[in-house]
Amino acid sequence: MSEMITADLVDLDLAATTMEAAARSLAERMVALGRVTDLEGFLGDVAAREAQMPTGLDGGIGIPHCRSAHVTEPTLAFGRSAAGVDFGAPDGPADLIFLIAAPAGADDAHLTILSSLARRLMDESFTSALRTTADADAAASLIRGEAPATDAGPAAESQSPGEPEPAAGPAEAVAPAAPADAAPAADEAPLARDDDAPFRIVAVTSCPTGIAHTYMAAESLQKAAEAAGVHIDVETQGSAGFTRLDPETVRAADGVIFAHDVPVRDKARFAGKPTVDVGVKAGISRAAALVDEVRGKAERGEVSAAGPAAPADSAGDSGDGYGTRLRKWLMSGVSYMVPFVAAGGLLIALGFAIGGYEISDAKSVAEHFVWTDHTSWAALLFQVGGLAFSFLVPVLAGYIAYGMADRPGLVPGFVGGAIALTINAGFLGGLIAGLLAGATVMAIQRVPIPAPLRGIMPVVVIPLVSSAVVGFLMFLVVGKPIAELQKALTDWLSGLSGANAVILGVILGLMMCFDLGGPLNKVAYAFAVGGLANPNEGSLKVMAAVMAAGMVPPLAMALATVVRKRLFTRTERENGKAAWVLGASFITEGAIPFAAADPLRVIPAAMAGGAVSGGLSMAFDCTLRAPHGGIFVVPLIGNPFLYLVAIVAGTLVSTATVVLLKGLRKAKPEQAPAQSEEETKVLAAA
Repeated sequence: MSEMITADLVDLDLAATTMEAAARSLAERMVALGRVTDLEGFLGDVAAREAQMPTGLDGGIGIPHCRSAHVTEPTLAFGRSAAGVDFGAPDGPADLIFLIAAPAGADDAHLTILSSLARRLMDESFTSALRTTADADAAASLIRGEAPATDAGPAAESQSPGEPEPAAGPAEAVAPAAPADAAPAADEAPLARDDDAPFRIVAVTSCPTGIAHTYMAAESLQKAAEAAGVHIDVETQGSAGFTRLDPETVRAADGVIFAHDVPVRDKARFAGKPTVDVGVKAGISRAAALVDEVRGKAERGEVSAAGPAAPADSAGDSGDGYGTRLRKWLMSGVSYMVPFVAAGGLLIALGFAIGGYEISDAKSVAEHFVWTDHTSWAALLFQVGGLAFSFLVPVLAGYIAYGMADRPGLVPGFVGGAIALTINAGFLGGLIAGLLAGATVMAIQRVPIPAPLRGIMPVVVIPLVSSAVVGFLMFLVVGKPIAELQKALTDWLSGLSGANAVILGVILGLMMCFDLGGPLNKVAYAFAVGGLANPNEGSLKVMAAVMAAGMVPPLAMALATVVRKRLFTRTERENGKAAWVLGASFITEGAIPFAAADPLRVIPAAMAGGAVSGGLSMAFDCTLRAPHGGIFVVPLIGNPFLYLVAIVAGTLVSTATVVLLKGLRKAKPEQAPAQSEEETKVLAAA
């Protein structure tokens, strides 16, 4: 393997005055050495990367870079411009330009070298040396790390000429024994805290290519933390792979910084902590401000919302099987759809509560609105909620496609979802439209594209072609059969009665409580919400049964912590207090802390109670027009007293079951909390 940069790849008098000309001039040097096989193809890839986000940095630095199939080995070319070249940096043109070329399948070792260079760009002595050196060989040696940066600067006296500068720069003072993307050792990040312990931050940095900005942001954050007297551990999610921060390090952190332009992988690890979420360039240019901001949030007690990360954050990982990826794609759509469901559904419910069910026939409030008439206000709420609710299917389809193909999937996904509404294909049509849109975009992205067209692919070609293909398929091929299937499903729900309805209620109850907010829970919930688009007696019963069953697990765990305290740890008893409110609000996830600690006892108990509530709700012919709200929408429920009876019955069954199962443990119940607390103390002191 050749050296990544040689004197032949250095131009200390770069004459180019535009970004395109500078990239071409440096790329031609790569072509001359056989490092790039197709100049135009490579430049097309560089331009496509630049279109995602400008690569200019504060301090007069430009780092155009990309991964390309036209690169034979990791290569770096350096140019120094007297006039400066505009790479989109806020402080003006760049005089130091680094063109980084990585093969599509670059090995981790070379990508690690590139990341080391990215870190060194944050060192002023390094960039000063590059600005003053007069020899191409010296510049190449300096970039390779073979010559100390201080040789060409005024600080040369402080370092022996034969002693190379560490590649990671001064940030090593923060984490001397490991790079920022490695999990810190126990002696570097002790978990025990006292009043004199430094503020602890964990950070994640990532950029679309994962070569330069990812590591420069990490370096900048480490320097800022060191200057502020703060301990920081950084997880760099770059092209060279990444090592997850140790869970105990994350648990002990006082705050979190996300500096990223692609989704943070496994984001749920950081839930419930003060969080600052910005683009990766902000991590480079505003690191000190970000450190101050997260400390301020911690002082004010501001934390991020608990719960799992959006499925799109990890949708379609290459290591997943097809079934796992399909589940993630579908959950991506459902997770983005739920806020529309909650907002639109509750507004519709309020409209019904104020104006009665006949408010659905009111005139448009844009044409007729009386400020002193409560029915006008009811109509306003109902019509706004109805509009929000009308986005359900397009949002579902759009974000299924987004989970599959990222942002290029949004346009055809939304178009396909809108067509599904137009042809009355409903919820099922939205699912199919999203999958078709994502598959179409993925297929287009695999087609070899001429270099001149690559710059317009994401903005014009992909949206145009994919929307046309999805429109054709939805209108003329699959749309009508799906619409017929949707109609058959609606008719079946309308005819549900007696034992069939109870069985369906039991099944939906089991699904709602099996994974407590996971895929099966979301499938049952989405099935119920889909029926509200064209409501009938059967679909309203389904919605009522789903909400009743979903309220049971947190309510049951809360009640169990009251009636048999000694079976639960102190932490669980505290969680039980919050579970009362979460359960009453129809937030099934309130039972997750209990299930995570003891799944073999909690989950079967939750399922037993959910099945009882779902079945009884169906048996009592309870109906519900609002897709969310818990006890706060009980006045809108058909047969509200019997509905509450169903919820109470399921809660009592789950409570009795979990208490019985926990009481059968061989260990004495009194020992469980003490052991858990002792283990916590041991871990904290480790």
